[in-house]
Amino acid sequence: MLARALVYCENEFGKIDGKVANGLARHSEKYAILGIIDSTKEGLDSGEYLDDIKNGIPIFSSIDQAVEVLGYVPEYFIYGIAAQAAYLVQEQREIILAAMKTGMNFVNGLPEFFTDDDEFIRKAIEYQVQIYDLRKSPPRKNLHNFTGRIHDVKTPVITVLGTDCAVGKRTTASKLVEALKLVGLNPVFIATGQTGLLQGAKYGLAVDVLSSGFATGEIEYAIIHADTTEHPDIIIVEGQGALSHPAYSSTSAILRGAVPDAIILQHPPKRKNHADYPELPMPTLEFEIELLEMFSNAKVIALTINHEDMTDVELKSTITEYESKYKRPTTDVLKHGCDKLVHSILNTFPDLQKRVSSP
Repeated sequence: MLARALVYCENEFGKIDGKVANGLARHSEKYAILGIIDSTKEGLDSGEYLDDIKNGIPIFSSIDQAVEVLGYVPEYFIYGIAAQAAYLVQEQREIILAAMKTGMNFVNGLPEFFTDDDEFIRKAIEYQVQIYDLRKSPPRKNLHNFTGRIHDVKTPVITVLGTDCAVGKRTTASKLVEALKLVGLNPVFIATGQTGLLQGAKYGLAVDVLSSGFATGEIEYAIIHADTTEHPDIIIVEGQGALSHPAYSSTSAILRGAVPDAIILQHPPKRKNHADYPELPMPTLEFEIELLEMFSNAKVIALTINHEDMTDVELKSTITEYESKYKRPTTDVLKHGCDKLVHSILNTFPDLQKRVSSP
């Protein structure tokens, strides 16, 4: 039975900084999401708001309203905002304390660790609840250096990368994993951020809080561990940030640690400047493809689109344009599914064809 949870995402649900809550509303194997807290969208169905498909997860105005409607207090309260300013203002602290007071355990995906906060620790003891800091790295003695053993992994490794942060890399990766399962393959997913871990990924950790000396090694270790434990047909690795983005180094660590055999690249065509960095223009797809292929010695085998600010007509014409211009299959997995991605993978790794279930 999944643990029951509410997700806090005040004023951010459906937006870039609400990506943790967005992801949990779409998919979770670890928590039964009972509601989203965002007073600006009270009364709406979260799935219908995100993807025009009802999912039965309501949006509440407050913790009190959620508990009143549900008729009980869920076990967990998840902080579902991933803002660039990863510290709490007083109003947000009060929300967290209110959640603890109801008896909910608190799940924190921020790099501001609540288990290092004296007030939160005192209140957790007082209210007899637990605090879970998802992005707190393991003790140094438990971290892994890069060994080079990744080169012995024979299972195809695919990284799902992007031209910016918050473009839907994890969503595309998780949708792709499900699509590969449907054709009879045994994929394994490597999470590299807090949302993937919250959704129930068995392998991986939040890469962006690791020191540069261990990030590459932890990616390598996660893949090797998954490969030897699950014996998968294919390994899908979630990307972070973008290789061309000056504010993030996670992509380079992921590429060095994963040594991918192929890359899927996600891009938001209407985004002119980087999210949270309005002074930094977005790279062109040509530039990112060339940079990734040069850095990794792997090919970009497909393109995926984030349809933010696009009409369906614009999306369709952009897919046609990209397939003609870049000579790579292109899709938007939320609108059109993963068939093109699965076909591209099977063409790239023909040995997988033998393991695909007959229709």
